[in-house]
Amino acid sequence: SAVLVGGAGEYGVLDDEEPIRRLIDFVVGVTERGHPMFASCFGFQALVVGLGGTVIEDEDNAEVGTYQLTRLAGCDGDPVFGELPQSFKAQLGHKDRALTLPSTATSIAKSDLCPHQAMRITGTPVFATQFHPELTWIDNRTRFERYMEQYGRLFGQEEAQRKLDGHKPSPEANSLLNRFVERILLGDF
Repeated sequence: SAVLVGGAGEYGVLDDEEPIRRLIDFVVGVTERGHPMFASCFGFQALVVGLGGTVIEDEDNAEVGTYQLTRLAGCDGDPVFGELPQSFKAQLGHKDRALTLPSTATSIAKSDLCPHQAMRITGTPVFATQFHPELTWIDNRTRFERYMEQYGRLFGQEEAQRKLDGHKPSPEANSLLNRFVERILLGDF
């Protein structure tokens, strides 16, 4: 009924590897066919690259943990994103980010460090988030603990511990996949 594309841990869309190139081609094909899709993090970035936007490696602005996001005007009237409040928490875990979105995308949300946190591909049932609506704050904290050694090197031990301790619930972001199912798959999109 739909394609869901999530994160990739150690891999990034900028890695020049055949399986990654095939995934990028796949998500473009799904979009071109107008098939429902929700992509997060790695999936979001694959859509950005595949549809003509730009993704950059940006470790200096890596976001890992719970962050406050801001809703953009692109949310207005959207069946999936439209109920997001002006400011909401989300679970993040990325060091690469979209610099520019494809011309067919509507920007939905941003953070202080990342101007493109969510998008919808205009005229299609394709939605994507840089953040992880599929992760609860406990899931994200557990993931953070698993990578604590790497995050300690990236942020420094003290900052990594602060980020670990800063995980908070993100109910509005976590509601997005349910709305995608209810309104896009079961609704009359």
